[in-house]
Amino acid sequence: MKTIIATLCLTITSLFIQAQTGTDITVTVPVNSDKGNIVIGLYDEATFMKAPPIKGIEAEIIDGKATATFKNIPEGTYAVSLFHDKNLNKRLDFEPNGMPAEPYGVSNNVMSMGPPQWSDAKFEVGAEPLRLEIRM
Repeated sequence: MKTIIATLCLTITSLFIQAQTGTDITVTVPVNSDKGNIVIGLYDEATFMKAPPIKGIEAEIIDGKATATFKNIPEGTYAVSLFHDKNLNKRLDFEPNGMPAEPYGVSNNVMSMGPPQWSDAKFEVGAEPLRLEIRM
């Protein structure tokens, strides 16, 4: 009896785990240098520009381009923010006047004066895989 119950629980659990899979978001970044890495963060509205990303990836720069994929992302609204970590310290460096010292970019390639806004950077994730190219 215990074996039957355990098998049933495992079967139901595996079906539940498979049902939670999402789609992939592939981010490509053209870069003028092969020095350093690109640090990419995936955000929801609650975390954008306020907290660590819900998922983060570092992408190696190869031949002037970095590519990374966020796997199994549930449907919803997200934004991507990234920067070129030239000195590999895993953080965006700033000048004494508060301006970023390393190139950065956000989804939808919105570059405005001041910090990026959620309303400009957000995009929808559905069932189909997404490909984003973000310029810095």
